[in-house]
This record gives sequence, C-alpha cells and structure tokens, in this order.
Amino acid sequence: MSTPQPSWGRSSGEVADLNLAPRPADHTDEDIDFGESGLGPTGRPLRQVPEPPLVAEHGPARILALCNQKGGVGKTTSTINLGAALAEFGRRVLLVDFDPQGALSVGLGIQPHHLDRTIYNVLMERDTTVEETVLRTCVPDMDLLPSNIDLSAAEVQLISEVGREQTLGRTLRPVLDNYDYILIDCQPSLGLLTVNALAAAHGVLIPLECEFFSLRGVALLIDTIEKVRERLNPDLEITGILATMYDPRTLHSREVMARVVEAFGEIVFDTVINRTVRFPETTVAGEPITSWAPRSGGAKAYRALAREVIAR
Repeated sequence: MSTPQPSWGRSSGEVADLNLAPRPADHTDEDIDFGESGLGPTGRPLRQVPEPPLVAEHGPARILALCNQKGGVGKTTSTINLGAALAEFGRRVLLVDFDPQGALSVGLGIQPHHLDRTIYNVLMERDTTVEETVLRTCVPDMDLLPSNIDLSAAEVQLISEVGREQTLGRTLRPVLDNYDYILIDCQPSLGLLTVNALAAAHGVLIPLECEFFSLRGVALLIDTIEKVRERLNPDLEITGILATMYDPRTLHSREVMARVVEAFGEIVFDTVINRTVRFPETTVAGEPITSWAPRSGGAKAYRALAREVIAR
C-alpha cells in the first residue's frame, strides 16, 4: 500500500512533491544569510506576530499534543521550552509527561523512578487525583504531571476499558480551569497512549527534524490525526509544524525545509529551531533553555514560537 501524501495548503487534487532525490547543483552547500533578503529560515517572508496580550484570569486550558511517531525529533525539548516561554508571557502551563521513558520529567530535574505517584496512577486508580500528583517545577507558573515506566502497563490495561481512547481527556478535565495551556509530550509511537493524547487535545504541534526519514513519517502521522478527528475528536486540528534540528549550512536541511513548506504551507511555523549544544546542556541542568541560557538563540526561538502559538 502506498504511503498517503499530505496536501495541506494546496488546491484539491494537487499533491506536494516530497522527493529529495539529488538535483542539478545550482548553489553551494554554505550558510544562508536571510537578513538582506527579508526571508526567514523557512524561505518565506516573516509574518507579523502581535505581542501576546496580558491575561486577567486563567483557563480554560487549550490542550496541545506534541506528537511525532519518530523518536529524537525534539518533542520533549520543545515541550519543556515552549512551556517555559508561554509561562514567561504570563500563561499558566501544565506539562504532561505521557511517555513511559519519563524524559520530560528527567529534563526538569526529576528522577521518575523515585516517584510514588505519576500519571499512571491518575489514569488507573480512581482514588488518585491530578491535583495531588502534579509537581511544581523550577519555572514559575509551569507545573508537571510526571511519568515513569509504570505508564507502559497502562496501554495493556486500558484495552479492556470502556471508552479507553478518552481516558486521558477525562483525567485532565478537573484541572482545565487552572491553566491556560496543557502540553502533552507523547511517546514516539502511534499506539493507544498517543491516540489518547490526540483525543484529548485541541491541537497537534508536530516537531519535525529537518532530515529525510523524519519527513517520510509525517504522512502516516497526518493519516492518524485525520482518523482521530473523524472518529473521536472532531475539534482536533493541526496547530502547526515546527522544524527542529535545522542546520542552515547543509543543503539537505534546506531541501527538507523547502519540501515541508511546499507540502504544508501556512501551518509551518515561521520559527525554526537550529541545532545547538545548549539543548543537551539544559537536560543535564534540569531546566529550560529560557532560564539556563536566556540570551541564546535557542531561548529566543522558543519565545518566538510561544508568540506564534498564542497568536494561533
């Protein structure tokens, strides 16, 4: 069976060309300076994003699932740093670690295997509430619903449950009015846990590594999102596609970027996350880049992303 091709932002019947076969060389593999041309790293003119307005009160939360079945594309890094940037703009944020590996929890300085209560307990035990499981983080107004390896058992146990795809949505409902954004860090698969996250979410943010194999898997993810929209969550939409691990010095990164923009058009964020040694440092430090290296390019990029997310 052939892999479906995404067609967002294109006329009916027109399919984007995602082929990255070598083309005649008409430019060299060197840095691109977008400053003089007025174009952003996506190759488009940068769109004007208004200053995020102040909020007088919090809630109800908009739920965003950061999802891509390919691992290592920057889901966890983007969840932490987008959440911290949203908190800087006065939003109350809850991060949900929905990956049994617990990388989101580790990235915020928490050792998952030492926890007595995690999201697994909230999902599977009626007497465990979200409020008593949520942890404060080092970022003001940003909380964490942690996870550990116990969550891997939930996927098996939920199979026999009635309404199993809606379990996470029911779990988060009591705290919706406490937050402005709930960001769900999904595991790198399209299993029942990821379907739960999509069924609970208002929007999907897709981190996409600027690399060929990452690009190939997006069509399958889009197909899953469409099925969840049709069968479980008619309000689900794609909030945006975030290009990550971008290296403007390589022709391959620029080719992938061009194909992504061609295929998905306006839903691709203007913000692009470049490769930098700062992100591994923040994981060791257990804090977001916005506080670890607040003046770095990575911190500025996630603040720009937060502005785009709020505007959308």
